[in-house]
Amino acid sequence: MQNAADADLIREYKASGKLDYLAALYQRYMNLVYGVCLRYFDEAASKDAVMQIFEELIPKLKQHEVQNFKSWLHVLARNHCLMKLRSLKTKEGRQVSIEDRPLMENEEIAHHENGISLEDNLQAMEKCLETLPEEQQKSVNLFYLQEKSYREVAALTGYEMNKVKSYIQNGKRNLKICMEQQQHA
Repeated sequence: MQNAADADLIREYKASGKLDYLAALYQRYMNLVYGVCLRYFDEAASKDAVMQIFEELIPKLKQHEVQNFKSWLHVLARNHCLMKLRSLKTKEGRQVSIEDRPLMENEEIAHHENGISLEDNLQAMEKCLETLPEEQQKSVNLFYLQEKSYREVAALTGYEMNKVKSYIQNGKRNLKICMEQQQHA
């Protein structure tokens, strides 16, 4: 199961209902889910959320056609955290402003706006990513998609830290411009 593609594990899980397939798939991305949760909660609450998201996955994966599991899971995890924050806010009777929680810098990409699906956005982003200069492409890919730190990006690419920050900032801006152009095309 370790070498099986995500799509194969999803297919096997949907066909058999066996949690072994889902567990093998989820195991690959637990660090990603945990990282998303850490943006909203402390360590203990994040660990709880990772388990709750797995439980949420059991019925949801059967209901949805998922093309890109990693991206779909990322959105599911973020939405879980946001709903949890919202319910905590309601229970405590206090307002949680948007400034009270960290936001992901590329969060706008994941929303379903103007009838554009997540899958369409992801495909557009992949096309736009290919148009970036090589340094920006590598840096953005490592930083956002593989969730590496600035230091890790610098170590993996051999670029200076200041260059990495510049490549990421410029790459993000260029991606946004390209995607906006694709949406209006």
